[in-house]
Amino acid sequence: MVKIGMVCYPTYGGSGVVAAELGYILGERGHQVHFISSARPFRLYKYHRNLFFHEVEDVSYPLFKYPPYTLLLANKIVEVTRQVGLELIHVHYAIPHTISAYLAKQMLDEAIPLVTTLHGTDITLVGAYEEFYRLTRMALKVSDGLTAVSHSLAADTETIFGPLSCGIEVVPNFVDPLVYFPRPKNDTERESFAPAGEKLITHISNFREVKHVPDVIRIFERVQRQIPCRLLLVGDGPEMGKVEREVAKRGLKARVLFLGKQENVGEILQMSDVFLLPSAQESFGLAALEAMACGVPVVASRVGGLPEVVKERETGFLLPAGDVEGMSAAVVRLLREPELYERMSAAAAAMALQEFPPERAAKAYEKVYEEASKRVTNVK
Repeated sequence: MVKIGMVCYPTYGGSGVVAAELGYILGERGHQVHFISSARPFRLYKYHRNLFFHEVEDVSYPLFKYPPYTLLLANKIVEVTRQVGLELIHVHYAIPHTISAYLAKQMLDEAIPLVTTLHGTDITLVGAYEEFYRLTRMALKVSDGLTAVSHSLAADTETIFGPLSCGIEVVPNFVDPLVYFPRPKNDTERESFAPAGEKLITHISNFREVKHVPDVIRIFERVQRQIPCRLLLVGDGPEMGKVEREVAKRGLKARVLFLGKQENVGEILQMSDVFLLPSAQESFGLAALEAMACGVPVVASRVGGLPEVVKERETGFLLPAGDVEGMSAAVVRLLREPELYERMSAAAAAMALQEFPPERAAKAYEKVYEEASKRVTNVK
């Protein structure tokens, strides 16, 4: 049993989801997981005897225009370590979490292993900006263990920052088969969204620019001209206003449903027919994996780690980012060809279960923890 300090963003997004779900799995395996964040992480809503939450509180001081979260987080890590005896710190996102954890290590009397999981934005966007380059590189170098959620992200990291002494272990995201699984689509829940038996197309994201959500609207507009369907949009974020204007401009208000942030997206995906993810960049594509586990074929961009999740013409279709016409045609084909749809639906569910089980991820992280602990011991 290891006492783990799990640091993540609490907001709607893949990294927070993975951190919370990983916490539950590790808790079931006997580890004690202490979440440290500015708010209770997204999806950390079920009680578990081995899971704990420690809130990083803001301070109000006239000298600071903004609360110094990086420093407050470092102090909280030290506080929790001394209180419960943390044996390892696992942070999700290099900036700012690894920096905070490294600072906390300097304040502690004993060395403690630091593992960083890269999710994408910290490397491909933040790390690539000149202003953050050196800071991100330092965060990678001071980590005792590094993981990335896809081979694509690991390769991008080494391209941008060069080889790293501890290497990068690829640990793909995972999906819980008890939550995400296929279910018949003729239930009363579905009828509330599609009262006339329309097909349901779904998109789930944090509505950031990189997700290309306006493209979702453009694709849907073309599909609904040919096939009776409705669009379910799950999530919220900075692009929401632009998306709402796009829906109104195209006269689609009656056919697009904004469901906002949802804790349990499994039931929504189980009602869906096709999942759309036309992102400009995806380090992995967790929402696509969750859709596949529910037997929902995916139409997405051929970018980043998505080809490692969606198998071309087996569990969905991958097209160049921005190819609205191509994605529209792919969705129409899926909805018009029952045999193709059933084959892809079955393949998607099977692949998600076989290749992305939670137990495999948990064992992989445990191995990373063990190796990181050995590095710290050898240094001492």
